Amino acid sequence: MKHPLLSKKEIERKDRVQKLLKALKKLFPHAGMMLNYSNNWELLVAVELSAQCTDKKVNEVTALLFKKYKTLNDYVRASASKQTVHEFEKDIFATGFYKNKTKNILAAARMVQEQFGGIIPRRMDDMLTIPGVARKTANVVLGNAYGVVEGIAVDTHVRRLALKFDLTDSRDPVHIERDLMRIIPKKDWFKTTYLFIEYGRYVCPARKHECGMHPLSKIYPSAANIWPSAK
Repeated sequence: MKHPLLSKKEIERKDRVQKLLKALKKLFPHAGMMLNYSNNWELLVAVELSAQCTDKKVNEVTALLFKKYKTLNDYVRASASKQTVHEFEKDIFATGFYKNKTKNILAAARMVQEQFGGIIPRRMDDMLTIPGVARKTANVVLGNAYGVVEGIAVDTHVRRLALKFDLTDSRDPVHIERDLMRIIPKKDWFKTTYLFIEYGRYVCPARKHECGMHPLSKIYPSAANIWPSAK
């Protein structure tokens, strides 16, 4: 779908983000998925577990989880009784919000088995019907599983840096995604998420600090004085 003509502000932002991405690609040439998984179902599980949890902790949890629950059917069976659900809750407890994550993951297992023949769907509309899946998760799964890129996954790092570098006027992830899609070439949509995540983790964390000499702040000096809130 073609976007309407860009506004003057969007043209300025498009020029800026191109410079930011060029610098980020040099800083992090191998930026990409950090979660461990061996198939598309495990990818979905890992991404759902990663909500408000570090990738490092998720990988620690899934190292044991994926040995215990080897197939999709194992997750379906885990939803069969209060006892098995409670056991699953204990298995993922360390990722936080374990009750809600358990509810979503086990419901997702049943849906994937019953409605999608045991295969993670390839379409955004189908992905969004799965429990626990919003656009961020869907973008991550579709991109890594199938190379299907329909948008930009906006996690906390992407949201924060999009605001810090004045690439959007919104604080809502859905609107931020739309704004970024208008100013970033589609060929860079998938990579953008991971480049921003790497920068947010290893160069410019969320806590307030002196970042005037950071690589991207040199491109957009005003960013050194912009500290978006978590909400």
